[in-house]
Amino acid sequence: MEKKNSGTTGVKEIARLANVSIGTVDRVINNRVGVSEKTKAKILKIIEELNYQPNIFARRLASKKKLRFATLIPQVSNETKYWEAPLNGIKQAANEIKDFGIEVVTFFFDQNDKTTFKEGAAKINAQEFDGVLMAPMFEDESLTFIEECKEKKIPLVFINSDIPGHHSLCYIGPNLYQSGYLAAHIVNYLSPADKKTLIVNISKEIDLHHHLLRKEEGFRNYFEQNGGNNELTKIDIQQTGYAHIKEKLTEQLAKDHYDVVFVTNSRVATVAKYFEEHKIKNIKLIGYDFLEDNINYLKSKTIDFLICQKPQEQGYRGLMSLYNHLVLNTAIDKEQFMPIDIITRENYQYYSN
Repeated sequence: MEKKNSGTTGVKEIARLANVSIGTVDRVINNRVGVSEKTKAKILKIIEELNYQPNIFARRLASKKKLRFATLIPQVSNETKYWEAPLNGIKQAANEIKDFGIEVVTFFFDQNDKTTFKEGAAKINAQEFDGVLMAPMFEDESLTFIEECKEKKIPLVFINSDIPGHHSLCYIGPNLYQSGYLAAHIVNYLSPADKKTLIVNISKEIDLHHHLLRKEEGFRNYFEQNGGNNELTKIDIQQTGYAHIKEKLTEQLAKDHYDVVFVTNSRVATVAKYFEEHKIKNIKLIGYDFLEDNINYLKSKTIDFLICQKPQEQGYRGLMSLYNHLVLNTAIDKEQFMPIDIITRENYQYYSN
């Protein structure tokens, strides 16, 4: 006879086999106290043998409490469309879990203005939420918000960049150091020893954007560890409008010749625009992210390589981690690193975020 492995019948079968009450089984399934370790182990073994999956839909309908998740991520801007992909992932996950009585409220901030991050965090603190997904872009402001969530015992999921050693349920995103290390490996093929590489950081809050600095650390360490003589120069461009970027690039390229330019984030399209305007064809260009503008410059052979790390999947998996933790009571991996993909004009059409 076929075993039923969900709903009330499944619980009854587990209780019968374990010789305990249905209430005891329910306490184990919902990870509540009041069951001895020996009995709990016995019930968990039977659950595993039956491949039992609790009827989550019925449990959520029966629950009096409606779970609320908040997300705090940068808004999509004219400078970069990067955050459209994580937002799409969040929307996809929110649509999948809404029937389980879960509400997702999205808050945005300007990634060039840390005060807007503080405002978004304050709005979340002013309401009742059971879990938060956030992009900890500004370190000091993020640490303050993390401590506030810790006091309230609200689980946090970080996406895109991490703050190691601080309270969170998990981090979902790239291994930033390895991402920069890989970029340097590509540069080593494009520009062997004794050539010159320009590292370009474009961000208003460079000192606080630790994810850019971590990539740069990996990039530099590659050459240190592999004995390369590639001469590295870095410029930080802290005004992100095109006119200012154009001015800084003109100034830097007038000082020296470079064989490769490595842009540490998705704003590589801005540098590509400068290259096309000035008909620069003898410098290889590497940057980040599978965005429309970047792909267009990749197709036109202005950008040579894009490093991509599944931002849409980051948003989706981030929200689903909160759901799995708070609803399914499943264990969550502390670090969930995204693949580091190398995109070229030959393979971009087969890739998606």
